Amino acid sequence: MPSSLCGITVEPALVKAVLPGGDSLTTATVKPNGGTVRCNLSVDGKEALSLAQAWWGDRDSATGVAQAYAHTDNGTLSEDERFVYTGRAGVGQTISSCEVAEHPEQDLYTAVETRDTGIDDPEAIQKLLTAYTKAVEGSPACR
Repeated sequence: MPSSLCGITVEPALVKAVLPGGDSLTTATVKPNGGTVRCNLSVDGKEALSLAQAWWGDRDSATGVAQAYAHTDNGTLSEDERFVYTGRAGVGQTISSCEVAEHPEQDLYTAVETRDTGIDDPEAIQKLLTAYTKAVEGSPACR
């Protein structure tokens, strides 16, 4: 298990908890548009997990952004309303001080999505989502 996922440091045990078993793990960084960075993890050549950072309008919310991601329907909303998650996916909103000149008037959101791996563990998704969001907040993505 790597401790860095496409440049974002996350505790390996949190990642392992949402991955299926296998022999090899590979990561790939994908930038589908100017405001999104996605880190895809594959186990034995099959995509198993996607972690994303995406800029959204500053009036959006975690619940609103979650609608754009699969497997977040009827998700649990955290007390601070920054995180929405299910057993397969989740969306997190970074702190308001996370701002960059390239994306004025936008907030950075994170997303964690499992890919048809049989994983269904809300607690594991919530822990990984929270840790990943905090790691992104401390990364160059927020400066």
